[in-house]
Amino acid sequence: MTELTEVRIDKWLWAARFFKTRSQATAACTAGHVKVDGTSVKAGKAVRCGARIEVLTPGGERILEVAALGDKRGSATVAQTLYIDHTPPPPPKDLTSPLLTRERGAGRPNRREVRELRKLRGF
Repeated sequence: MTELTEVRIDKWLWAARFFKTRSQATAACTAGHVKVDGTSVKAGKAVRCGARIEVLTPGGERILEVAALGDKRGSATVAQTLYIDHTPPPPPKDLTSPLLTRERGAGRPNRREVRELRKLRGF
């Protein structure tokens, strides 16, 4: 088995399971959603270990560092060994205000209550 020194970015993103298909990874590169070391790249760009990748996936934006190279899709545990994730954690979700919830069994809100709820929600 030959040791890989570089891999196409679309193959690597697919092998690391950031996209379900390789054509989705290629489309993301074409659309400019993939940056390697700060510059947008095409799908044929070769990446090496240590490269910093910013990619907009269906799950949100991710900031990654290439830890290992792979051109074949394997299990999720193997895919996690291909990168180091530097993505900041998402901001905490605001807890819903108790004023915006209705008691169970209170029935449908009337017009006045609907107006008050909309005003509280900012609509």
